[in-house]
Amino acid sequence: MNFMNFFWMKGRPGIFFAVELGTIATIPVMMFLFRKEKAPVSTREKTSVSINNYVPTAMLLLMVASLIAASFIPDSPPMINGVICCLLALITVLIDLIQEKNADCAIAAFKNLDFETLGLLLGLFIVIGGLTNAGIIDDFANLIIHFGGNNKFLLYTIVVWGSVLISAFVDNIPYVATMLPVLTAVTTTLSMEPYLLYFGLLSGATLGGNITPVGASANITAVGLLKKEGYQVSFKDFIQIGIPYTLTAVITGYLYFWFIWA
Repeated sequence: MNFMNFFWMKGRPGIFFAVELGTIATIPVMMFLFRKEKAPVSTREKTSVSINNYVPTAMLLLMVASLIAASFIPDSPPMINGVICCLLALITVLIDLIQEKNADCAIAAFKNLDFETLGLLLGLFIVIGGLTNAGIIDDFANLIIHFGGNNKFLLYTIVVWGSVLISAFVDNIPYVATMLPVLTAVTTTLSMEPYLLYFGLLSGATLGGNITPVGASANITAVGLLKKEGYQVSFKDFIQIGIPYTLTAVITGYLYFWFIWA
C-alpha cells in the first residue's frame, strides 16, 4: 500500500474514511462523558510570540513529504520511516548549532525529552518482542483463526474484536506485523480477497488501542507528558473514557468495512 491507498483503493474508499467516521461517531460520546466539565477556559498569562526561525516548520513539512514519498518506493527497507525522521532531526539540530553558534538550544531540547516514557516504550517493545519470539502472539492469532473457520462474516468479526482485545494490552505494531502473514495464508486457503480481513485487523488493532494506557505508543507518550506536567492519569480513569470511546469507534469502522469491502 502507498499513501494514496489510505484514501482510495481498488475503486473503493480506504481506511481514512473509517477513521474519520469513527471520530465523528465518538463526538456525542465525548460530549456525554465530559458533560460536567463546563468550567470556562481562560489564562491570566499572555505570551507574545514572534516567529523568526522557520527551520522547524520547513523540516516538519519535509518530513511529512518524505514519509509520503517513501510509501511509493517498492520494496523499501523496513526501517526507512525511522531513518527519515532521525536524519531530519539530526539535520535540524546541526542547523541550529550553526545558526546559534552554541549548543545551548540542542542541550535544552535533549534535557526536555521525556526519558521515563522513552524507557517505558523501550521496555514495552522488548517484552512484546520476547512474546513474539516465544510464539505467544502467534498462538493468539491461531486461536482467532481457529474459531473463525471458513465463515467470512464470523472470521471478520473475530479478527476485529479479537484485535481490539489484544491491542488493549499489546502494542499494535508487532501484533499487526505478526497477524498479516497469518491472514494472508487464511484468505489464500479460503480463496477470498484479503482486504476485508486486512482492514478488519487494522481497525481492530488501531482503533482498539485506545482502551488502556498501554494499548498504543501514543497513549503511553500522552500519559507520560501529562505526568511530567503534574497531572496523574490512573488506569481506571483512562479506561472509563477509553472503553466507550473505543467501542463506538470500532463499531463504526466494523460496519463501514463490512459494507464497503465484504
